[in-house]
Amino acid sequence: MGSRAERQPYNSGCIAAGLIASLIGCQRPVARLHDIMEHPKGYVCHRATEPLLIDGRLDKPVWQAAAWTDDFVDIEGDVRPAPRFRTRAKMLWDDTYFYIAAEMEEPHVWGTLTEHDSVIFEDNDFEVFIDPNGDNHEYYEIEINALGTVWDLLLTRPYRDQGRAVNGWEIAGLKTGVRIDGSLNDPADVDRGWSVELAIPWRVLKECARRDAPPADGDQWRVNFSRVQWRHEVVEGRYRKVAGTKEDNWVWSPQGAIDMHRPERWGYVQFSTAPPGTVAFRPDPSAAARHAVHRVYYAQRAYYERDGRWARTLAELGTIELGPYAGDVQLDGTATMFEVCGRFRDARGTQRRIRIRDDSRMIVD
Repeated sequence: MGSRAERQPYNSGCIAAGLIASLIGCQRPVARLHDIMEHPKGYVCHRATEPLLIDGRLDKPVWQAAAWTDDFVDIEGDVRPAPRFRTRAKMLWDDTYFYIAAEMEEPHVWGTLTEHDSVIFEDNDFEVFIDPNGDNHEYYEIEINALGTVWDLLLTRPYRDQGRAVNGWEIAGLKTGVRIDGSLNDPADVDRGWSVELAIPWRVLKECARRDAPPADGDQWRVNFSRVQWRHEVVEGRYRKVAGTKEDNWVWSPQGAIDMHRPERWGYVQFSTAPPGTVAFRPDPSAAARHAVHRVYYAQRAYYERDGRWARTLAELGTIELGPYAGDVQLDGTATMFEVCGRFRDARGTQRRIRIRDDSRMIVD
């Protein structure tokens, strides 16, 4: 989310700055960061048994066989109240498309934006974020409202790292469907909700994937979903956002901050060719090491805001909670750049190295 002109993070970095400050002992009260050992959500995405007609209806047999994600939670996690309305999603894939479906409980379905690439989160919406190789850079975002209006864009890197949105990027061949269970833009009745279907072509997703698309059996991509929900009132028979109120942000995998542009907190989607229910999700063996080096990265950002340069050593950053990685994280820095390195053992027990640069690019050696 962000403004039309700059599309900056949710509140221009104020909350992000507070969370960074919490890492190095500042007293500003903020929501906690996720514990270093907490793994993001995971989902096994099975192969579709037949092509899907994309019309927004989720009662098709092929969808019935797919599992739901966990119900969405507040973007900051369990430090905030549970969402007022239920949201959940499903995923499937085949050789041509990555399929996504979402079901949103909503007693008053409304929308106003009809122009493609409008700032869709100014309406209630459903959003998709995809980072194919989990390196924090070159990721995709799609937003859709109840009218079926789409905003598709490419991010070169997160806004926190001076990234910019490529609004001219288009998903050629994208298929979308919206179904309203009730009535649209009619305050006179109570609705049950709305559902969304998306078919995203692999030929477009592979442009910046730096890996195979469609994925191979067992491959994992980083994905998250967000639902933006505004408080509303009815004025002269029409819906209107309540002035002076902020939107709610409900997500599949909690971000720990009001900022969807933290790809390190997105969930893992594991693609499978096996029948549904026969394959278990495999946690990422690098997840804890990723969290550890990210903590140093955020501490570096706080240090830079205060001193105008990067710290050259971990000691300069003060105490950072790194869990079991306290003695296994290294910082190589100068006044103008840095790299944080950690180590982990992969599924075969081989020791690997993971690095994060000052622009938050993740590299696994």
